Amino acid sequence: MAKNYWLVKSEPEVYSIADLEAEGVTEWWGVRNYRARNLMRDDMQVGDPVLFYHSNCEPLGVYGVAEVAAPAHPDSKQFEVGHRYYDPKATREEPRWWCVDLRHLRTLKEPVTREALKELPQLSDMWLLKRGMRLSVQPVTKKEFETVLGLAGD
Repeated sequence: MAKNYWLVKSEPEVYSIADLEAEGVTEWWGVRNYRARNLMRDDMQVGDPVLFYHSNCEPLGVYGVAEVAAPAHPDSKQFEVGHRYYDPKATREEPRWWCVDLRHLRTLKEPVTREALKELPQLSDMWLLKRGMRLSVQPVTKKEFETVLGLAGD
């Protein structure tokens, strides 16, 4: 089966690449966008490589690499009454929100900044760089993935 390649975005004060490095593996809970949920539920597979992007910080950019560590499963936080991501319409029999687990692979010595990504014509079709693209889970092509890692140079 061919691998898919991904990018996930997180604000570093919420969950950073350093947090993932410390934990090793985490449930990627809290995604509340149906399109992103469907990507995780339907398309992400164990072993798929993932670029870890820090948003809402300076500088914006790719800070590390992870991989999908567990197949899609119901997001546990939707069932926790009182939790920020609790969903009263979700049941264990019919969950509304799905997620995958991510495993840390490496933290980059220096981030590959959004500005550096925007300078490369071969990344012009990358979802991340499209105006208005706010999905926290998005596909990248193998070539885009390899280009970003080439910029990391470590």
